Amino acid sequence: MSSLSVYHVSSPELPNKVLTHFEDIASTLAEQGVRFDRWPATAKIRPGASHEDVINAYQAPIDSLMTEHGLRAVDVISLDRDHPQKDSIRTSLFDEQRQDQDEVLLFASGSALISVRIDDYVYAVLCEKNDLIALPAGTRQWLDIGEQPFVVALRLSVGQPRQANFTGDDIAGRFPRMDDLAISH
Repeated sequence: MSSLSVYHVSSPELPNKVLTHFEDIASTLAEQGVRFDRWPATAKIRPGASHEDVINAYQAPIDSLMTEHGLRAVDVISLDRDHPQKDSIRTSLFDEQRQDQDEVLLFASGSALISVRIDDYVYAVLCEKNDLIALPAGTRQWLDIGEQPFVVALRLSVGQPRQANFTGDDIAGRFPRMDDLAISH
């Protein structure tokens, strides 16, 4: 089940609120300029599927999102627990970064935790199959795929190459990780 945990940056050990209803998650994020939506799955895709297989299976939603948001590039995150580079990929996604362009993530399978820092708050969104999250350019964020990843996500952006600008802040390491949330929810 998708969820949203909202933390003040001074208390990463205890969320101010935890939301599990879609409407509550969507409206709380919308107040911060972040879109959270649901898109029905168009195909069954398993983590570990190739970039080409995922793109082919999701071509219609990709085209729709690209038109709606003015996006031109698509990247695929497709990892399972057997992926030989899962640890290095997890590490590269977990550092706080600020994208230089709008970004949309559409989850086709599995789950991941995307954390968004806005002012003095961190919005940790546990995203699952069919979830869509749209982040405006400049949003500070990090992604956790878990110690035993099981996720397929399409990442759409305005241009290529997708450029991550790491903030150098160690904030991501102070907040619960995906595996910590899975235990508490």
